[in-house]
Amino acid sequence: MKRYVVDSNLYIQAIRDRPAAAALAEFSVSYAPNLLLHAVVVQELIAGAINQQARSRLERNLITPLERRGRLLVPTYRAWKRAGEIIATLIQRRHLSVTGVPRSFPNDALIAASCREQGVTLITENEADFAKISLVEPIDFVTDWPRKHPES
Repeated sequence: MKRYVVDSNLYIQAIRDRPAAAALAEFSVSYAPNLLLHAVVVQELIAGAINQQARSRLERNLITPLERRGRLLVPTYRAWKRAGEIIATLIQRRHLSVTGVPRSFPNDALIAASCREQGVTLITENEADFAKISLVEPIDFVTDWPRKHPES
């Protein structure tokens, strides 16, 4: 059975938009046993929760329930190393420039490398970055959710 990681951009969208929140909630209920929370996504979400109320809501509604169930994906040393290799190769092939690496791109490379290593499908709307990463590291990612739910 496939396992999934939801990228931070979808959680952020759900925080800002009721229909997106409903879609994410429906997806989460349907795929709960197969849903993992990525450590990098947690870091990005907590960094964006700039007040205590937002952090508490994030902990209560997302982080703590998945932590308690052990549904976490934490990058290994090998994934960290591979993320660096992905970035270096993209620069070498001129798909990125040394001075033009977007601030979030190293996180995306780490998410991609660790999802690939663990055989997990990434659900994201950041097709540009992950398509670029896929030039070096073939990863399983889906961008058309929830309109088309991934196959179980």
